[in-house]
Amino acid sequence: MSGHSKWSQIKHKKALTDAKKGKIFSKMARLIAVAARAKGGDPEKNSALRMMIDRARALNMPQDNIERAIARGTGELEGVKIEEFVLEAYGPGGAALIIEGTTDSKNRTVSEIKHSLSLYDGKLANPGSVLWLFERLGTINVVRGNITKDNLEMIAIDAGAQDLKWLDDNLEIYTAPEALEKTKKSLEEKNISASEAALGWKPKNEVALTNPAAKERLEKLYEALDENDDVNEIYSNVSE
Repeated sequence: MSGHSKWSQIKHKKALTDAKKGKIFSKMARLIAVAARAKGGDPEKNSALRMMIDRARALNMPQDNIERAIARGTGELEGVKIEEFVLEAYGPGGAALIIEGTTDSKNRTVSEIKHSLSLYDGKLANPGSVLWLFERLGTINVVRGNITKDNLEMIAIDAGAQDLKWLDDNLEIYTAPEALEKTKKSLEEKNISASEAALGWKPKNEVALTNPAAKERLEKLYEALDENDDVNEIYSNVSE
């Protein structure tokens, strides 16, 4: 995704401290619980849950943690009610932001995010005022490995890719939301595994921040939002 994606940053890090792992596992547990509550705890019948489990395993989340999260989502284990949220915001230099996450207290989380935005010349936007600048897409990230770029692009297109974007040696594949799981399976059948597959937001048009001070404030805003345990993803329309 253009701008900033928490999970894409995570997978490029060679090592994570135990404290950082704990935060990531906590976020993933909430996402798994939400997916299980929505459409059941069987990953064979719940594609959203299956993708969340794949993401958790890619991050080396213990199987026991995954199973407990599913059980909480289906009501087999007691726990606080977790809900998803999508917030629209403007950042430094007029950057358009979409902030996604899960929380057990939306009022608290919104208050914390508003505070972080205010520290770096940002503010929450009215519902709908930012979303129209983006389109909802499935995103699959694969590492090129020993395949040539041209060959990998052709395989991705045959599998159902609508658009492609290279990030160094990683290919980001964009699909229609309903085609995400089918495209991922088609790639796996050709022995191409995804390091990440999820629904996300892609800007219809990217903008450049030419003001160095605004760029620096935006990076600091990303870091502040990253530190919030309830925030899972941040998307922007700012070109990298």
